Amino acid sequence: MSYAAFKMMHWATGIENCAAGFITHSLVDFAAQMPPIQADDLESEWSPMRRIGPIPNLVVTAGNVLEIYLVRIQEDDGRPAARPGGEQRGVGITDGLSGARLELVCHYRLHGNVESMAILSLGVDDRSKRRDSIVLAFQDAKLTVLEYDDSTHGLRASSMHCFEGPDWHFLKRGRERFARGPLVKADPLGRCCGALIYGLQMIILKSAQAGQGLVGDDEPASSGSTFPARIESSYVINLHDLDMKHVKDFTFVHGYIEPVMVILHEREPTWAGRISWKHHTCTISALSISTTLKQHPMIWSAVNLPHDAYKLLAVPSPIGGVLVICANTIHYHSQSASCSLGLNNFANQPENSSEMPKSNINVELDAANATWLSHDVAMFSSKTGELLLLTLVYDGRVVQRLDLMKSKASVLTSGITAIGSSFFFLGSRLGDSLLVQYGCGTSTPTTANMKDEVADIEVDGLSAKRLRRMSSDALQEVVSGEELSLYSTAPNSSESAQKSFSFAVRDSLVNIGPLKDFSYSLRINADPNATGIAKQSNYELVCCSGHGKNGALCVLQQSVRPELITEVELPGCKGIWTVYHKSSRGHTADSSKTMPEDDEYHAYLIISLEARTMVLETADDLGEVTETVDYYKGSTISAGNLFGRRRVVQIFAHGARILDGSYMTQELNFGGHNSDSTTNSEVSAVASVSIADPYVLLKMTDGSIQLLVGDPSACTVSVNVPPIFANSTKLISACTLYHDKGPEPWLRKTSTDAWLSTGIAEPIDGSDGSYHDQGDVYCLVCYENGRLDIFDVPTFKCVFSVENFISGKTHLVDAYIPEPTTSTQVNKEKMFEGAKVQAKKETPENMKIVELAMQRWFGQYSRPFLFAILNDGTMLCYHAYIYEGPENAPKVEDVVSPHNGMDISNMSSSRLRNLRFIRVALDITAREESPDSVTQPRIMVFKNVGGYQGLFLTGSRPAWFMVCRERLRIHPQLCDGSIVAFTVLHNVNCNHGLIYVTSQGYLKICQLPSVFNYDSYWPVQKVPLRGTPHQVTYFAEKNLYPLIISVPVVKPLNQVLSSLADQDIGHQTDRESINSDDLQKFYSVDEFEVRILEPEKSGGCWETRATIPMQTSENALTVRVITLFNTTTRENESLLAIGTAYVQGEDVAARGRVLLYSFSKNSENSQNLVLEVYSKELKGAVSALASLQGHLLIASGPKITLHKWTGSELNGVAFYDAPLHVVSLNIVKNFILLGDIHKSIYFLNWKEQGAQLSLLAKDFGTLDCYATEFLIDGSTLSLVVSDDQKNIQIFYYAPKMLESWKGQKLLCRAEFHAGAHVTKFLRLQMLPTSADRTTAATGSDKTNRFALLFSTLDGSIGCIAPLDELTFRRLQTLQRKLVDAVPHVCGLNPRSFRQFRANGKAHRPGPDNMVDCELLSHYEMLPLDEQLEIAHQIGTTRSQILSNLNDLSLGTSFL
Repeated sequence: MSYAAFKMMHWATGIENCAAGFITHSLVDFAAQMPPIQADDLESEWSPMRRIGPIPNLVVTAGNVLEIYLVRIQEDDGRPAARPGGEQRGVGITDGLSGARLELVCHYRLHGNVESMAILSLGVDDRSKRRDSIVLAFQDAKLTVLEYDDSTHGLRASSMHCFEGPDWHFLKRGRERFARGPLVKADPLGRCCGALIYGLQMIILKSAQAGQGLVGDDEPASSGSTFPARIESSYVINLHDLDMKHVKDFTFVHGYIEPVMVILHEREPTWAGRISWKHHTCTISALSISTTLKQHPMIWSAVNLPHDAYKLLAVPSPIGGVLVICANTIHYHSQSASCSLGLNNFANQPENSSEMPKSNINVELDAANATWLSHDVAMFSSKTGELLLLTLVYDGRVVQRLDLMKSKASVLTSGITAIGSSFFFLGSRLGDSLLVQYGCGTSTPTTANMKDEVADIEVDGLSAKRLRRMSSDALQEVVSGEELSLYSTAPNSSESAQKSFSFAVRDSLVNIGPLKDFSYSLRINADPNATGIAKQSNYELVCCSGHGKNGALCVLQQSVRPELITEVELPGCKGIWTVYHKSSRGHTADSSKTMPEDDEYHAYLIISLEARTMVLETADDLGEVTETVDYYKGSTISAGNLFGRRRVVQIFAHGARILDGSYMTQELNFGGHNSDSTTNSEVSAVASVSIADPYVLLKMTDGSIQLLVGDPSACTVSVNVPPIFANSTKLISACTLYHDKGPEPWLRKTSTDAWLSTGIAEPIDGSDGSYHDQGDVYCLVCYENGRLDIFDVPTFKCVFSVENFISGKTHLVDAYIPEPTTSTQVNKEKMFEGAKVQAKKETPENMKIVELAMQRWFGQYSRPFLFAILNDGTMLCYHAYIYEGPENAPKVEDVVSPHNGMDISNMSSSRLRNLRFIRVALDITAREESPDSVTQPRIMVFKNVGGYQGLFLTGSRPAWFMVCRERLRIHPQLCDGSIVAFTVLHNVNCNHGLIYVTSQGYLKICQLPSVFNYDSYWPVQKVPLRGTPHQVTYFAEKNLYPLIISVPVVKPLNQVLSSLADQDIGHQTDRESINSDDLQKFYSVDEFEVRILEPEKSGGCWETRATIPMQTSENALTVRVITLFNTTTRENESLLAIGTAYVQGEDVAARGRVLLYSFSKNSENSQNLVLEVYSKELKGAVSALASLQGHLLIASGPKITLHKWTGSELNGVAFYDAPLHVVSLNIVKNFILLGDIHKSIYFLNWKEQGAQLSLLAKDFGTLDCYATEFLIDGSTLSLVVSDDQKNIQIFYYAPKMLESWKGQKLLCRAEFHAGAHVTKFLRLQMLPTSADRTTAATGSDKTNRFALLFSTLDGSIGCIAPLDELTFRRLQTLQRKLVDAVPHVCGLNPRSFRQFRANGKAHRPGPDNMVDCELLSHYEMLPLDEQLEIAHQIGTTRSQILSNLNDLSLGTSFL
């Protein structure tokens, strides 16, 4: 394996930074007046007309992922909520809202990890139309300012600032290593930004006045005259010159005419051993920043702050000043006043100062996050996940004292931000992030029953469906009522009315990080007979994730495996449809009216075989009724409902039937209009069908189009050939109908017609009046030449058209709107101009769109998606958005009227002028060449399968596209191979389920597994543990998961000390020297145990089958299922091995134990599922275990020893002295790979003859290893290691090479920066792909090829896969091209991101033998002509590149 590919498969989910700002809209766009609520029994407390106020966007970053969300409020729509008991209760915090949820605006994967983030706002003075910008800081010293661009519906960089490289080397002042990356903060009024880089250099970024900035003004600035915040210039302040040595934090304070920056710094640092002498070492200094004069005089300062101060929090106006947060105290300082608050017994004040007031609760505030809920109440989230409220009691601008009180418990946060005045967001790396709505009011002291009532209400407020979908750890907080809503009451002071806050969790973003360990195991519903790629969906990952009370086991499955209800063999199936039937006579009409449309059961299942059609009733059981109904008996092309589900339409090759239930009411024959022609030619048959009530669009095999128009009052249909297509010569390749349903049809908003955009639809009255507002219907047509037109139905006016739609441009704009060409576009065109001539050689002339679909799913704010499939298998996906451009005049001069009869003025008035589409990247490998013959439609839309909506893609690589929060989540379905037909089924026995037919001829009725959350990169199920999981292993024979878990237990200090003394560890603590007060203090200790879990067959919660507790102060470090050769019985045994260490402080020599347990044979008796067979105490911590050819290899402290197993004891056979402390052991045959905590990796070999472990080679560098593993490619063996700087290196052993010093030194084969801490590698065999099968006969190398699956602390999962040299060279050349050809978000360079980070250590750069699939994935998103051009420039073809990328993702679809 000389070459490899780095591929991410699941992106980071642990949120590190979060902030709120008006990014996509300004304050003035927001006028959300809440509807009045009915007066109720809570009227005295909550004013019913409480405004939610303007809600800003939420911006979050996770690793290198940047996402912007909108908070969408769902108002109560007047219907009484269905509550058990039926009585309406007090509304409380719900405040006229039925809920709020986060909706994705845009999502970017950057070539760099975001270190810190700030929101640059534009002051308060005239904020009406203004918008905020995002300032991001990246590693070393890069800053990018991003603003939202309406015209492209995405972010663009308005300025970039880099302080790296030789010109700026002097800023480092000779240092190479820095404790943290750049820290950026913004002035609250948006006058400037500050960025702290290289520890002591402060960059001041001065904001531009309105209308100026680094961005040139050639672009249309008048986009609705909104003006985002921008940066004008920057300069550097060297804080070392101001006598600051160690800067800990800084912030900008409120209430000054010029920006004032307060810096928290430490004059002379102290350390733990000197704290009793030197403890108040921190200082804050306030500098007034004059950006014009570039001066920064100090205006006030405060000294003698505790050494553990770490954070500053600016107090909002009108109070002003700053809070200094320390581990045990909180201090308030302003220019005129100061006060402080002690939080626990460890709080002490400097000598000769006044007594510090103590809070009445005991907390530690180190590692806390905070935000302001109102101008005088700050909310803190502590390291234990408690929410604390700090009230500033003030008079005028003088703060008199601080009050701290406990509120509810919540997730452990990494960041917290208030979103407007009613919501806050708890961002977390360790658990799921939560959107919480809060209410605040002044009230009389609340009674206990009041408390219960509110807790009740909020659980009601989350509907059962949402609760089921919410992840487990968020759920536990919601269900435990007393935690959920605690009225926090301040002590009644004379001047402050009592504030009460209540909270309700509204939404959550699922997070699977940090992944510490995982096991690759069989699913419960695995299919033992599966082969090839379908076999991969037998497996799942069970991961240790989270920390403390957010600890959980995450079960991850990359592919969906539906739960089978029943299956039948059904060969030769062409299509399946389920239809409804609303009887229009009798009492059933009334009952169906009251039943919501979503819950109506299907009436018939129609199955089309090659020569006949079967009809089944979908009542209690599926019974065939083909003979008793008037359906056409031949093969069916399509079927569906018309006229509000009162009729069924069945389309077959030469005609159609309209049926009322089982009775035919009308039959039509097609092709009748050309019967007068004397030719005997074959009458054209129906090729594809699209139904949008009351229209049916037919595309015939000869390329012509017919429209069936329904008459709702008579429930009849007539054939109509649209005049546009009647005499058109242009060949149509695909067409579809789009039904813009809903109370406000979405596409109308994009038109400039006054009457259209008001959204008043003419109700179409049906015979029973139930057939109201139907929305609009549009027809999308794609021609063979690649042009796309959208027509209004039934007038067939062209309302939108795009030339060359087939090329897959990033944005689609109506062809009749003049595009403002920016200079970059012109340059790009010039670049590709000369090349287009030669590129023509490869253009596949037969590229065409074979299928189109446009769909808008249910949701108040949802926007339509547009899908297209090309005949080479490429899938294009677009998302519509509205952009009201300033240029409203059509390009009259170059309009070529597509149909001569229409005049231009008429045309321009009704066009959907403001409609635009943005291309959405699809993480999918569903490419398949479709033959030129007529194919089955592959896109099947579903409205509700298990509570999700989206579409299903049939074909050889089927996939689910689920629409969650206006984003597409794509999950493949591999378990049945190719799928030919799909439809939904909702009846008594199958609730919101599905039916599909496999290509082997099996019809399966299934449901989606409900325990999984599909709104994630992979379907995920979280099993809460309420403790920190450390390591998991899998015992396949019994399907058991042994797991190390630790739970923090709070104990009195004297109990902890006595337990240490009990173990008689050779030193006695001086009990006399510790005073009695200190012995009463509490101390938190982690208690470890090994739990053995078993998943339930139903896939619900997991049960604990056995628990192995550890002794006091003993930590379990490793657990493994190993196979040992018993020398007495001469047979192999499977045992559970546990390695532990005693943690007893630095005065005691380290010890550990190795424990061996056997699994009992009978699984029924759970009492003694595991039995201890051996335990032994060793010197040093037992940090890693492995079985080597039937022997047990134990790493204890700095030594590894090999043991034989006699059945009752372990006998040492051989040993090797490792340098410091072994963190990982890997074994292949008789080779051992050992990772050391500081000294990199060692490669050993075990010889049975002389019974010796001998060193083959080692890496001579220093490296802090995280994980190691062998990588096998055919006959080559490589050694992979990840380190603390987020790098991955691949080494190899080559004793014959000169530079390996006669084989003593391991040589570097490749190095790469992964951008996340890799915690575990797992070697898995790659799947054979189409390219391999053809060459399999020539060499067996391809069959023995393994990839490494890895997990990271960010919650991302990826793999490293070996490549052959030809593929590698091709992809590497393409990668170098893409560095320049693709515009990178934030202006980040992918090459510098992927370079090995040595962090100041001496490092010789290794070979660049790894390609980055993150960058290569951009190739498919380029327009077609650019793809062809780049392929031509690097001397290959587009299809060759796509086939290589496809093979790589096929070979690594392990789950």
